[in-house]
Amino acid sequence: MSSVAHGVDEIFPAPRLFALGIQHVLVMYAGAVAVPLIIGRALKLPPEDVAFLISADLFACGLATLVQCLGFPGVGIRLPVMMGVTFASVGPMLSMAAAPDVGILGIYGAVIAAGVFGIIAAPFVSRLLPLFPPVVTGTIILVIGVSLMRVAINWAAGGQPTIMKMVDGVAGAFPNPAYGGLQGIGLAVFVLAVILCLIRFGGGFISSIAVLLGIAIGAAATAAMGLMHFEKVADAAWLALILPFHFGAPQFHAGPVATMCVVMLVVMIESLGMFLALGDITGKPILQKDLTRGLRADGVGTLLGGVFNTFPYTSFSQNVGLVGVTGVKSRYVTVAGGLIMLALGLVPKMAALIEAVPQPVLGGAGIVMFGMVAATGARILSAVDFRSNRNNLYVVAISIGFGMIPLVSPAFFKNFPDALHPLLESGILLAAVVSVALNLFFNGLTAAEVARADLAAAAAASDHA
Repeated sequence: MSSVAHGVDEIFPAPRLFALGIQHVLVMYAGAVAVPLIIGRALKLPPEDVAFLISADLFACGLATLVQCLGFPGVGIRLPVMMGVTFASVGPMLSMAAAPDVGILGIYGAVIAAGVFGIIAAPFVSRLLPLFPPVVTGTIILVIGVSLMRVAINWAAGGQPTIMKMVDGVAGAFPNPAYGGLQGIGLAVFVLAVILCLIRFGGGFISSIAVLLGIAIGAAATAAMGLMHFEKVADAAWLALILPFHFGAPQFHAGPVATMCVVMLVVMIESLGMFLALGDITGKPILQKDLTRGLRADGVGTLLGGVFNTFPYTSFSQNVGLVGVTGVKSRYVTVAGGLIMLALGLVPKMAALIEAVPQPVLGGAGIVMFGMVAATGARILSAVDFRSNRNNLYVVAISIGFGMIPLVSPAFFKNFPDALHPLLESGILLAAVVSVALNLFFNGLTAAEVARADLAAAAAASDHA
């Protein structure tokens, strides 16, 4: 056995861990708080309860991240992963919120049931690994990066093109007047330029925290311009306890439970792609047993989410991009990020300070990070044999086309049954299903089994080096 630890197990000094951890938190924060905001408003909760949902979500993010990164017997991928609420659950939960007999307690019952389902289903989903040779994994990771780019571009433009607000007591979608403002776009370009200069000229540790420094410099610039506001920071409490079942005992309804279990299956397929991407970025081969532990941690995180008054959890792909940008492979960096998320959940004033960072600042950083995810997929595809096996071209081309449907035409599937929307609205899932099916159609299962057997052999050889 080699005495040299793999890069994912490297432990840095505490100050460096904190800096790298807060960088991961800044990258995921906007996405982490978005879902509780959406669901809390859909449930027409009072502002103090919406604020509690955000604190509970941050706290559960930290717990789920620690489970995934530190790992326990049979649970946790032990890679640099940050966990957050999946957006795949938003549509179904909005439907549940609108149903008077379901409400918030029915949502939590469905989330808890989905977590248990995920724990049970993890070993079966991980057996799909032979279906993911490089032509499939490269395509999926490329689609993940391209899909995420929409998030970065909207951040750079100042948020979403439309915003929800109440008019005469009725909620509706209205154009966002700040969207596409030249000031915001200029700020995003400034942050992007700062990050690129730090990567190019910084070297060493400065280069590894280029995203954090870029966001900090961008935030300082916006504060100096009077565009960063601290009223919410002043109003936020210093301490908030997150207790289980804050809103009452969960309720279990067959329909919502079944729907959320389908969402959990979607999440697990997406996570499988994330784990394979991280394995490639960090240089650590991912075997079936590793996938089982990682997917089981998704289930445990979702179960904890339902208990601690929040929602289903998954691996955040934007943080996968950050690992690619910084080249820092250590899982203890995201352990530090998880501890910071716990603290943010317990100290709302700290959370409000991070929330005050304007979205265009995050947009400049997002373009770098999410592009790195897509570039990782392209790099994997560069090793695929397209010359002697032209069928691989069709696998990639058609799968990317399907993966782009929800991105370029969100209303494409509007006339399909509502029960199918959680499946059809995920471009990542569409790309995964189509690429697996086309690879089986053109290449059969044998090629995939050979590729994964070679991977297993390489992992075994490294273990005995």
